[in-house]
Amino acid sequence: MRKFSPLLILPPLVFFALAGLFLFSMKNGGQSENKSALIGKPAPQFKESTLEGYPAFTNDMIGQGEVILINFWASWCPPCRAEHPTLKELSDRGIPLYGVNFKDRPENALRFLEEDGNPFAAITADREGRTGIDWGVAGLPETFIIDGEGKILYRFAGPLIEGNYANVFLPELEAALAGN
Repeated sequence: MRKFSPLLILPPLVFFALAGLFLFSMKNGGQSENKSALIGKPAPQFKESTLEGYPAFTNDMIGQGEVILINFWASWCPPCRAEHPTLKELSDRGIPLYGVNFKDRPENALRFLEEDGNPFAAITADREGRTGIDWGVAGLPETFIIDGEGKILYRFAGPLIEGNYANVFLPELEAALAGN
């Protein structure tokens, strides 16, 4: 007769624990503990690197008197693709939107922008991910609201789509625009 090993129970327990955690996070909108240690502080400087054929996003574009958005994105990121139409809408509304292309191959980033359109006023490339580390980026996409003085007002981790965009991000953006 074979003995029952308690290790056989471990994989299903881990699966159900993770599934419960994901479900809880989805019900909370995924934003409950999404604070950044950089809120209220000057936006970190970044190494300026261009994406050929597009205007370069430089450090001196931050803190020029108007609220801006900085979006970390990559062509290999499915949620980045999902939020892309929202970014185009924000850009069409005249909200200054700057992109940081994160750990991406230039040819893939260029193809993505050519196929889906470019919502960004300017772009910098963060090939090694150093800028993302300095900004505290945990995953893509992430969007930061920066005030006219160059301070970080808000960080949104995740795609700007549907309810999270309308109910969480947009009120923060409107408050920033009203306060500027």
